Amino acid sequence: MPAKIYAPFERFNFSNKNCFLTGEALKTEEEKIQVFPQWLMSQYALEDKPFKLLDETISTYKDLKLPCSAHINDDFLEPLEEEIAAAFEKGYEGLIALDELKLFQWAGKLLYGIIFNEIQSGIRLMHSQGEEFSMSQSILLKFSQLHLMLQSINLPIIFEDFKPFSLFLFKVNNNPEEFGYRDEINTQTLALRIKDFGMVICLQDNASNYYYHKKVYEQIKDDTLHPIQFEEFSGRVFYSNYLFNRLPEYNILPVNEDIYIEEMPLRGLSSKPLFDEWQNKTYGQVLENFWKNWGFLLLEIIKNPEKPVSYLFDEDGNKIAAESISLSL
Repeated sequence: MPAKIYAPFERFNFSNKNCFLTGEALKTEEEKIQVFPQWLMSQYALEDKPFKLLDETISTYKDLKLPCSAHINDDFLEPLEEEIAAAFEKGYEGLIALDELKLFQWAGKLLYGIIFNEIQSGIRLMHSQGEEFSMSQSILLKFSQLHLMLQSINLPIIFEDFKPFSLFLFKVNNNPEEFGYRDEINTQTLALRIKDFGMVICLQDNASNYYYHKKVYEQIKDDTLHPIQFEEFSGRVFYSNYLFNRLPEYNILPVNEDIYIEEMPLRGLSSKPLFDEWQNKTYGQVLENFWKNWGFLLLEIIKNPEKPVSYLFDEDGNKIAAESISLSL
């Protein structure tokens, strides 16, 4: 008999009485796990730092939690956290040795945890105003599909000859004290820059962004980057995932005890490209945000609208060596 998939978005169940991953009833509402794992918060003293939610309310990293049954945490989530923590401790070399699916599951749990808290906050706000909480059907589908794929942590889910994500890993010459994190929950994009590495992941694009940036990634993936170079590449990926105009859909095929997930063709019936047209001005605005640490303004970035400023490649298209960049880390 195939395992049973939990679909919280069908009944919009986001209470603290049910496990976020399985839906099973919890013994107590105190049965919770941290969204940002304790080992990561401890390393960067994140517990009491502010975390801004989409409705402008301010939480803290330690206050972001997920209802989770003790046995799911003990049997599946804690072993995953331990494996990721051990890999992160080794830095870039530990990261590239990891199974990519584990990184997808870990990053997916983190982003879904933020989504869960955002939804709870939105429900509270709308109920306080006497209104029902709602979200667009496309966002609803995206979030529910991410949750489906997260259940590969605890269920025998097999991705049939495809990767549901794009993953980019780099060695980066970071300030060891810095915790560089950003996400975009609508496009399900996440970037993390700590220790001696940086990673960018698009959680639900069927590797489309990977192929979109493959030429550039192949040129720089074996180099040690300056942080501004990593942030530039991250900005490119965050922007391209915003331009990605398909909503992936999947067939779910139970076979004996396993559940196979099969991708449906992204092109579908549409003849338009998978990505909308790249606009340098909009990209420049993204880059201005990613380069805040270095104080760049939009007008400087797009002084030449045809060629925005780049620290990855010079005007002739040659790679820029990280050691030649004099900006502070």
